[in-house]
Amino acid sequence: MDWTTLLFSFNGRISRAKYWLAVLIYMVVWTAFIAGCLIWLGGTSIDNLFSFAGAVLLVWLIGIILLVVGTWSGLAVGIKRLHDRDKSGWWILLFWLGPSILGGWQTATPDLGGGFIFSLAAAAIAIWAFVELGCLRGTPGPNQYGPDPLGHPAYAPGR
Repeated sequence: MDWTTLLFSFNGRISRAKYWLAVLIYMVVWTAFIAGCLIWLGGTSIDNLFSFAGAVLLVWLIGIILLVVGTWSGLAVGIKRLHDRDKSGWWILLFWLGPSILGGWQTATPDLGGGFIFSLAAAAIAIWAFVELGCLRGTPGPNQYGPDPLGHPAYAPGR
């Protein structure tokens, strides 16, 4: 599997190792971006406001591009990992949006209460997503989404 297929294709299955490799790539890219921004903008003097404003606009543009590309890639990698678990890729919506919506419930609606319960539910979904995507083994042998990424032959029942 090439890098483009690993990071941007929604088809097929990937193993836990390739999932964590993709997560490592995301972490390295974002860390390098943030470090580069801090080094570049940290040395800019406020006296030179016009060049500083241009630099900030460039940083925002690069950040938005990274966000869009990273979101697409994260969805693709997560869906392929769910496919390896023989689950629909639509589960990624629960894993990505569930903790965000439930975790922000108290901030969005402070008068309705229940913030602690929603925060616990958000944490439970986040832990479930971590275990499902990053820890549990994929289904052995081929499934409806493709061949086993580890290349194991299908188990014969009764053996």
